[in-house]
Amino acid sequence: MPSAIVLESKKQAVAALAEELKGSCAGVLVEYSGVTVADDTALRAELRKDNVTYKVVKNSILKRAAEEVGLSDLDSVLAGTTAIAISEDDYVAPARILKKFADSHKDFNIKSGFMDGAVIDLATIESLASLPTKDVLLATVCNAFNAPISAFARVIQAVVDQSGEEVAAPAAEEAAPAEEAAPAAEEAPAEAEAEAPAAE
Repeated sequence: MPSAIVLESKKQAVAALAEELKGSCAGVLVEYSGVTVADDTALRAELRKDNVTYKVVKNSILKRAAEEVGLSDLDSVLAGTTAIAISEDDYVAPARILKKFADSHKDFNIKSGFMDGAVIDLATIESLASLPTKDVLLATVCNAFNAPISAFARVIQAVVDQSGEEVAAPAAEEAAPAEEAAPAAEEAPAEAEAEAPAAE
């Protein structure tokens, strides 16, 4: 019979894993048998770059943790060796990285996964794996928003430039009559002087 210390340790492990599952947006379960230490190290490094947590777990611990967070449908795949990769904010990274690794390692197989608190099938994981990285997706979305804004900015600039030309032209025309009026004003005294002797 397990000691109280062992039972308490398992209880804490279940609680900790349940918290991780609840705090994640997506995760993928794999069978990792046949993977060398070097390959495992490389895989973990790639997952870390995308802030994906990856760990080997006991099926009994994962089963209880999954039940606590409403993922009991994972029970059917909890046999053999099991590792789990989870992400707090990237739906794509766990599936994309593990699928790529599985394609080049015959003994490394994807078992199942979950997203937003619901178990997903292998077809959905395949679809997620085919999507671009989070950074590429964000850049694409930003470009989609920026394209109309930049086009709008160009139109506004064209209007401003055109308005500047139209305003400058009348200003020049208005200045011309003023310059022509000046000589006329200067000629007036001469005419007045010419008429003065006639009055005498």
